[in-house]
Amino acid sequence: MALVELAMTVNGKQIRAQVEEHRTLLYFIREVLGLKGTKEGCGEGDCGACTVLLDGKAVNSCLVLAVQAVGRELTTIEGLGSPGNLHPLQQAFVEEGAIQCGYCTPGMILSAKALLDSNPNPSIEEIRTGISGNLCRCTGYQRIVAAVQKASRILIQNSRPK
Repeated sequence: MALVELAMTVNGKQIRAQVEEHRTLLYFIREVLGLKGTKEGCGEGDCGACTVLLDGKAVNSCLVLAVQAVGRELTTIEGLGSPGNLHPLQQAFVEEGAIQCGYCTPGMILSAKALLDSNPNPSIEEIRTGISGNLCRCTGYQRIVAAVQKASRILIQNSRPK
């Protein structure tokens, strides 16, 4: 299988790497870049565990070929915050107990980020719709919705002039 050269921005950094042309973006992220925060769930785009942001939009990386990301901006969960400086969404998920086993959490947080970037103050129904492509078998979603609401309030407060 032929290797193709990929150049893109990953978590704010320009990268170049090679991958077989038939590989998915999920494979590229996990196996070539070594970013293991993006999870493989169903491999069919049904569970959302592999959600990443491509040019700011939430996509199932298992359904996107790696070559489709050339020249684009990719954000994985590793690009959102850091252990000492969590993104408000990550912090809210921790504080609201929205993390159970944690398997769906990276994809859920990135779907929520895409939602809040386009709609900073969503209603509960809009939050439920925004994360509807992400399945969670542990929490029942109420704590996840509460975490997104909390992050929304914090992000709005942080965006106000001081």
